[in-house]
Amino acid sequence: MSAAQWRRAMKAPALSGQGQARTAHFASPRPQTQSADNSGPDRAAAGQRSFWTAIKLRHVCVALFVVLYPFFSTPFFTFQIGAQALALGLIALSLTFLGGYGGMVSLAQMTFAGVAAYMYAVFGTSSNVAISLGWPWWLALLCAVLIATLLATAVGWLSVRTEGIYTIMITLALGVATFYLVQQNYSVFNGFQGFSRIGPPTIFGVEWRQPVPFYFLTLACSVSGYFFIKHLIRTPFGIALQGIRDNPRRMEALGYNVNAHRVAAYAVAGFLAAVGGILMVWYNGRISPGTIGTTAMINILIIAVLGGMKHPIGAFVGAIVFVLIQNFAIDLVARERFNLLIGGVFLSIVLFSPDGLLGLWKALRARLSNQFTHPRQPPH
Repeated sequence: MSAAQWRRAMKAPALSGQGQARTAHFASPRPQTQSADNSGPDRAAAGQRSFWTAIKLRHVCVALFVVLYPFFSTPFFTFQIGAQALALGLIALSLTFLGGYGGMVSLAQMTFAGVAAYMYAVFGTSSNVAISLGWPWWLALLCAVLIATLLATAVGWLSVRTEGIYTIMITLALGVATFYLVQQNYSVFNGFQGFSRIGPPTIFGVEWRQPVPFYFLTLACSVSGYFFIKHLIRTPFGIALQGIRDNPRRMEALGYNVNAHRVAAYAVAGFLAAVGGILMVWYNGRISPGTIGTTAMINILIIAVLGGMKHPIGAFVGAIVFVLIQNFAIDLVARERFNLLIGGVFLSIVLFSPDGLLGLWKALRARLSNQFTHPRQPPH
């Protein structure tokens, strides 16, 4: 169903009480306070007011912090912590969108990111001049993102016909197959050695591999991806996708193509993962089979669950926590026990807050708010 058809259906009178209730359930998440014949400028003004009224003090503080962060932090924290967390968060955002709003858990998001990185190395320039074609960076970038997005679409077309554990197993099998393909193929993927000397281009005289420029590059891509998802989930497509997540049979009875919406969601998620994969290969300067192995696939799932699968910003919160633990866990435990610490944190979050760290934050805010608004009375 197109956006125009959706709007006409919302304006049409309901045929029965039951049909009206079903339509209202999957309609806009906020009640309509304006009539259908409102003018365009009035609607735009109302949307602008709702946008500005939704901005809180904490949003302004976070925005100022991320913008000013590279100016008061060291190059290590700017590049190794900030930029890496943003790039990983963008890949995890693709899984958050699929799982939180589409009800589909995929373990292949790091695979899509790795395919984009490999294709960029093959089409662009790298240390292996015998394999890399040496195309201009922008053409190699477009082809790499396009191929990864098409692969995600194909995987979505295959996996949407299953549900639950079967979807997870299909995406896991694809990721493992891709890992062995790039590890054993030397003519195209250079086997276990992979490609090195891969970096972002120098544009306008700026070396984007430097800590501060690369941080702002990843920040721009991450912010764009975040607001794109925030907008998409409020569109008719996003609302229909959430309806399919909650009750696919009802949405199919209402005339929606359930499989088409799910495949489109996979394509969107694959595009986000592909952009994150390009950022990661620029960050690492190389790509090898270990980058897209089983451990990397599970790490993306851990990042998404840590932050909270129901919140787009949760992907970046989980990425920050993960990167901090990854870099400083050696001060607490031995290097060989890093995964044990990550697993312990993951289990704690899952047991005490299924909604991730943001769920804990919301529960803490609600508790503090209740204490201030309804203080306990001293016993008489």
